[in-house]
Amino acid sequence: MYTLTVRDYLKCAHSLQGEVFGLAQLLHVITYEVDAEFTTPALDEHGIVVDFAAAQRGLHDIVASLNFGNLDEHPQLRGKNTTTEFLCSWIHARLAATMAKRFSGKLTIVMRESAVAWTTYAADVS
Repeated sequence: MYTLTVRDYLKCAHSLQGEVFGLAQLLHVITYEVDAEFTTPALDEHGIVVDFAAAQRGLHDIVASLNFGNLDEHPQLRGKNTTTEFLCSWIHARLAATMAKRFSGKLTIVMRESAVAWTTYAADVS
């Protein structure tokens, strides 16, 4: 298997819904390290996993749409419980749609909240 990973950062505010979240129910700021890992069993006709620049630009554009905003007020996220798990799948769906014509394989999104806690979402892109 071949893998290419690109990384960006997301700085945002949000509040989580549900008593299970304790103080995180209050509006708070968080910084995520966001990785997009593209995995495929074979290289394409150019000898690459995926166009690095396109992958990085795609991830950046998605993250930039959220950066320095309050996720509770974002039009596409209003009413959603923006847990890290939810955000992983949300970013995945958008990046998969952006890259579908350029990449076929598994896309994994990893969001790190800290050095000791992170979430992953993976699914095929075809």
